[in-house]
Amino acid sequence: MNKLLKSSLLAQSVLFLTFAASAQQAKPKLIEKITRKGTEIVIPYEKYKLPNGLTVILTEDHSDPLVHVDVTYHVGSAREEIGKSGFAHFFEHMMFQGSDHVANGDHFKIITEAGGTLNGSTNRDRTNYYETIPANQLEKVLWLESDRMGFLLDAVTQKKFEVQRATVKNERGQNYDNRPYGLASEYTSKNLYPYGHPYSWLTIGYIEDLNKVNVNDLKNFFLRWYGPNNATLTIGGDINPKQTLEWVSKYFGDIPSGPTVKNVSLPAPVLTADRYVSYTDNYAKLPLLSITYPGVKMYDKDQAALDVLSSIIGQGKNSIFYQKFVKTRKAAQAFMNSSNTELAGEITVRVVPFPGQTLPEMKKMVDESFTEFEQKGVTDDDLTRFKAGAESSFINGLASVSGKVSELAAAQTFTGNPNQIGRELNDIRSVTKEDVMRVYNQYIKNKAAVILSVLPKSGDVQPAGADNYTVDTTHYKAPDYGYSGLAYHKPTDNFDRSVKPGTGPNPAIKVPPIWTATTPNGIQIIGTQNTEIPSVSMSMSIKGGGLYAIDHPSKAGLANIVARMLNEETKNYTAEQYSAELEKLGSRIGVYATDDDITITVSSLTKNLNKTMALLQEKLFNPKFTQDALDRNKKQILEGFKQARTQPAGVATRVYEKILYGIDNVRTISTDGNEETVAGITLQDVQDYYDNYLSPSATQIVVVGDVNQGTARGSLAFLNSWKAKKVNLPTPAAGNTFDKTTLYLVDIPGAAQSEIRIGYLDNLNYDATGEYYKLGITNYILGGAFNSHINLNLRENKGWTYGARSGFSSGKYGGDFTASAGVRASSTDSAVVEFIKEIKNYRQSGITPDELKFTQTSIGQSDARRYETNGQKAAFLSRIQEYGLKPSYVEEQSSILNNITSTEINQLAKKYLDTDHMIILVVGDKARILPGLQQLGYPIIELDVDGKPIK
Repeated sequence: MNKLLKSSLLAQSVLFLTFAASAQQAKPKLIEKITRKGTEIVIPYEKYKLPNGLTVILTEDHSDPLVHVDVTYHVGSAREEIGKSGFAHFFEHMMFQGSDHVANGDHFKIITEAGGTLNGSTNRDRTNYYETIPANQLEKVLWLESDRMGFLLDAVTQKKFEVQRATVKNERGQNYDNRPYGLASEYTSKNLYPYGHPYSWLTIGYIEDLNKVNVNDLKNFFLRWYGPNNATLTIGGDINPKQTLEWVSKYFGDIPSGPTVKNVSLPAPVLTADRYVSYTDNYAKLPLLSITYPGVKMYDKDQAALDVLSSIIGQGKNSIFYQKFVKTRKAAQAFMNSSNTELAGEITVRVVPFPGQTLPEMKKMVDESFTEFEQKGVTDDDLTRFKAGAESSFINGLASVSGKVSELAAAQTFTGNPNQIGRELNDIRSVTKEDVMRVYNQYIKNKAAVILSVLPKSGDVQPAGADNYTVDTTHYKAPDYGYSGLAYHKPTDNFDRSVKPGTGPNPAIKVPPIWTATTPNGIQIIGTQNTEIPSVSMSMSIKGGGLYAIDHPSKAGLANIVARMLNEETKNYTAEQYSAELEKLGSRIGVYATDDDITITVSSLTKNLNKTMALLQEKLFNPKFTQDALDRNKKQILEGFKQARTQPAGVATRVYEKILYGIDNVRTISTDGNEETVAGITLQDVQDYYDNYLSPSATQIVVVGDVNQGTARGSLAFLNSWKAKKVNLPTPAAGNTFDKTTLYLVDIPGAAQSEIRIGYLDNLNYDATGEYYKLGITNYILGGAFNSHINLNLRENKGWTYGARSGFSSGKYGGDFTASAGVRASSTDSAVVEFIKEIKNYRQSGITPDELKFTQTSIGQSDARRYETNGQKAAFLSRIQEYGLKPSYVEEQSSILNNITSTEINQLAKKYLDTDHMIILVVGDKARILPGLQQLGYPIIELDVDGKPIK
């Protein structure tokens, strides 16, 4: 044989054997299969293992044409080192910045264009990445996820690193540094756990640590923790398991295993004496007392008993804390909670006292509450209520495919067994009175705690006790995290990975079948049956709400108070008794007010629907309005106003409305009111509103869930006796127009970030198929999608914000266009410039053909996600009912979307995006941001936190 030919054949043979071995190596091994038996609460699934260590869990659910994909890596902030806090979360951001075969930004773009949603999250113990997409897009998602698992590092650049570092710092500013009590958990953690314990810092990390790390740290983090052997891939929904496994093998099978990852076990923190610590909060108006005891890890045998203990002492209207602190008007809030994570647990008490109460007094009352618990003990009712609520919570958690997938992924990650629901429920059902008393004695009674006092900057509040604890850093010995000798080994595929997978056949969209009815006294009812879980949701909307204040401006806020009073006692039940009856059923009934209605929401297991509706009847027809409840609610509301004035985001929203509508326009305070109007509301006002404005003629009801039309209407039959009355609903006054761009500034001294609002009133009412709907399409690429012009510029390119957006919103009384973001204080003026630039450029240049195609595909494909849960179905039905739409409006919208032209979009942009008639509001630290804002050339008007001009 020719030597060259022999060599060639040998090479082909070796190549074939390599491919064959690779294919064989990637074959998943079935580990277990779980099916449902009878009516047990379980998620059926199949669990597989790939040779490289990747765990794969599949759960079929063909109720909706959706698939949810979750990749959970067993790495969170608990794997971080001293001096490199926040790195796990930082790395989560980097995983969205492209890989070898996916360009920077394309992960978001591809999923959004596919009609899906995506995100990631990091906690102490794990990081997960997830997508919900139409079922025909599954292969594409597996290609994306596998590419960043196997091909990330060469795509990491210093520029991407710096931008995402800035974004994470902005996230910390927005969620921690820039809000009341935002740093309380950070202070607790570093004083509860020993120095160097991975729970002694928060997942978000410290700014100084984020500033120190470099791109090589990031690469080592990936190599150490992001191997397939440290990951669980969970896929659920409308899938074909055989095809799905083939795709998993293809895309993930040849990714090499990473270094071995062992579970960590650390002893619970030991406190020999109470540790008193405190800090001064830049935003808090009221102090906070936080007491934290060491608890138990997740899935611990005592977890359920501690949850029961926490509910008895500090959750709900029947709790000791509610009776002792809230009902007596000593505190705005008081609660107790047991949280459980992989390495440790925490039992936390928090009390926010009203003015006139001291933190030492609050600590004394907490101790008295514990003594009261010892004397009272645990009742049968306590256990019944908790167990019913837990069962209901588990069932409702299975309403979405994402909920099922998340449950399986977490259980596998932390226990190695996805099937934990039955065990958890059994633990809950098995809890005894003796168990609850035992854990109280074991974890709370006479035990030391971290006692944190959060003090307002006014300086007139004393802590619960003098600071007596300093973190000891002298005995820390760093463990070996396994970073030495790491090497990057790329997979070798037997296919062209650079080719993005195509899309399967479009899924059939299931718009739910709808029934409607009108009662003899005028109630409009709309509903749909959904048998996926044995649960029913209802909402009752009674028109009025904040509209009442238009004719009665001195009573602004009355609707909110009426709603809160309807959550209190009735003629036949105290508030505590009523709450207890609901809890025994695992049901919820809540009342709240909006700008134009009072809404009552109902959630019930199907088996308990009739009993739940009897309680609804009691609430609606037999309320008992008392002076004590009124005074308590007014006090909470009035103190809330003071607190709201310190939060930049809230201040921006309220002041922005006052600029748009006018400082004296009652619609800006119609629902919540203000100090003056709320203080003047009387018990008679509450009764008059109830007598004159709650009427069946103004009522609409939405019913969704495991109930047919006949049963639903039968459960609502008690409403037939409700006497109708004529209710006149006034029309709100119009707002302002603006002839030139003016910048308004509100000073929040020391604000870590600035809040920006840019926009105007467009006076467009909501319509489903007209110009308003088309404006939603128009805005999508400007500021509606993650990869919109505005967000890509301010977040992804500049790193100035955690998120920037724009949009048109409307109802029955006109609407607005608003662009908004919370931005880094030092970039405030530059961010304003970029906002205006993006809006102007879009108005002038219009949408490109590629952007139009992306918009059409993205919005159109997302229809598959519109009707999955009871909540989504209810929103769909409510919109039909509220605006008198035909169910076919969905098809009309689809036709408009598919046929809209760039010319039409550009005309709408020119008509509605004129920045010369918009206002700019900036809320932030004046001392830092005013000089830059003055350079922009706009007239500047300074306002106070109530929107009034400062003279």
